[in-house]
Amino acid sequence: MSADTEFVHLAWQRHEKELAGVEFPMGADPTGTLGRLFGVHDENSGLNLRGTFVISPQGQLMNSEVNFYNMGRNIDELMRKYKANLYLGKKPDEGCPSKWKDEGDLTLRPGPEMVGRVHEAMNEPQEA
Repeated sequence: MSADTEFVHLAWQRHEKELAGVEFPMGADPTGTLGRLFGVHDENSGLNLRGTFVISPQGQLMNSEVNFYNMGRNIDELMRKYKANLYLGKKPDEGCPSKWKDEGDLTLRPGPEMVGRVHEAMNEPQEA
């Protein structure tokens, strides 16, 4: 979704090779309505900052990230966060560390005993 019109998106899709494989529709927010709703619309420029929001099927905001205009986003990191949120939806008493990538990777159980011991917990031999 961007403050560009659907015609600008069409031009991007037709001419930008990085978008050649994009199969989902791009949304246009030329009035900034949605950008204002998510708090990413810049009134001075009339543009939306680069916001990424992961929303659960229940409508709960699970993750958000806002970058300035010239900061690209990394799809691998976005997908890691997406998968972590799906996992944590099933196992809310666990935590996915920053290096967690997929089910089966080490998770942590947040609590008082974990305070000051994250490094040790991340580096202890795991039970099979």
